Amino acid sequence: MIAQAASILSRPRLSVVIPMFNEVQSAVPMLDSVQHALASCGMPWELIVVDDGSTDGTAKILRDHAVKLGPHIRVIALRRNFRQTAAMQAGIDHARGDVIATLDGDLQNDPADIPRLAQRLLREDLDLVAGWREQRQDGWLLRKLPSFLANRLIARVTGLKFQDLGCSLKVFRAPVLKEIRLYGEMHRFIPAWLSTVTSPDRMAEEPVRHQARQFGESKYGLSRTLRVLVDLLAIHFFLRFGARPGHFFGGIGLLLGSLGGLILTYLAALKMAGESVGGRPLLWMGFFCVIAGLQFLTTGVLAEILARIYFDGNHARSYHVLPHPAVADPDEAWHV
Repeated sequence: MIAQAASILSRPRLSVVIPMFNEVQSAVPMLDSVQHALASCGMPWELIVVDDGSTDGTAKILRDHAVKLGPHIRVIALRRNFRQTAAMQAGIDHARGDVIATLDGDLQNDPADIPRLAQRLLREDLDLVAGWREQRQDGWLLRKLPSFLANRLIARVTGLKFQDLGCSLKVFRAPVLKEIRLYGEMHRFIPAWLSTVTSPDRMAEEPVRHQARQFGESKYGLSRTLRVLVDLLAIHFFLRFGARPGHFFGGIGLLLGSLGGLILTYLAALKMAGESVGGRPLLWMGFFCVIAGLQFLTTGVLAEILARIYFDGNHARSYHVLPHPAVADPDEAWHV
């Protein structure tokens, strides 16, 4: 047993994270496909399936089948539906491997691509290898077109040259991935978040297989495009001003305050020259610009204080997990 544990620890370990929500028909085939694809991958591995508050019995099917396959498959059940980003973060938090792979639970990603992406990550000493659905098997209007537009917009704003940021099949170096926290709908922006802690030169993209959905319906449609736009504004702000929000708000405050100051100085000069300025709309504009500038400056100070609290304090989690059996020995429950 000791020799086996030493052998496991001497090799990079792989954790596969799959969030699932109301995928009762895909549950068993998904676990079986991962088991078959990674049976001879050459790395100790574990599978962490996160049930995101499913209401169709997905969690029970997952738990029952995981018992049949072995302790290397763990099911994390969330108390309610916290959405895909929080479910993915829950899986990442529970992952114990040196390498973490993520993919969707709808059987459209092929788990057989994981070893190839993991080997490239280790061979080229990268922090991320992202999948690229080069031959995507989805509808053009509802899936491909919004994804194409979103990818181009994201690439332009973030500067990351990825063909397919929306592909959930990605392989990460665990210590780097765990440096960031995912909130809201930010799972599609993971490469952008990673660029805050590592160089884009340590990220790569690899073509992967993609299959048409076999069971159920997609949980996402055209509505996600609007969410992408909102999230993109947030990621644009955090990438440039996340650690210095005072510069953002303070810059606007100084601009407005300076404009208001110039207007009031001009009106004061006219007043001294004997002209009446009390009824001019420009006077109100000058006052409002000065007041707005002061508000933005004070907002910048408060934002700086909040940023210090955020970076220095413990961050709250974006999900809550149901009680589940703990792993007795962290060096066991690996498939080797």
